[in-house]
Amino acid sequence: MRVEQVKDFLNKQGLLPQYRQFAVSSATVELAAKAVGCPPQHIVKTLAFKTKAGPIVVCVCGAAKVDNKKFKAVFGEKAVFPHGEEVEQLTGHPAGGVCPFALNEGVRVFLDESIRPFDFVYPAAGAPNNAVRLSPAQLQELTGAQWIDISKFSPSPL
Repeated sequence: MRVEQVKDFLNKQGLLPQYRQFAVSSATVELAAKAVGCPPQHIVKTLAFKTKAGPIVVCVCGAAKVDNKKFKAVFGEKAVFPHGEEVEQLTGHPAGGVCPFALNEGVRVFLDESIRPFDFVYPAAGAPNNAVRLSPAQLQELTGAQWIDISKFSPSPL
């Protein structure tokens, strides 16, 4: 796990106070929302995919689902999820704790439009029991990620 690398990264950005660690699991959207104390829409799923150009992660609203047609239109291929331990091998983070920074070299990061309507969101921070509170603009600035639209989602920010 790269929790210390994530915390170091956040500290260098002046964002370590935004980091939260929980005594309970936050490995799913529902568990994370309960641990954080926020609606599921504010949880970011950082989804890992295998592509011909190498591994990618896409930050998607917790209430959204990946639209396979949109994914193929953006990336030119079918969405393929890694399984089990393969997630950590590709990204450097365990399943349920994948975050959009402190990733393995070469992993590209994208942000789905589904998270843009919110004032703040919570992506995982390298383990299945933590998160970091960020605005979508901060998330984009920290990752340098491109905004894309690959989800099915009707925003209703809470």
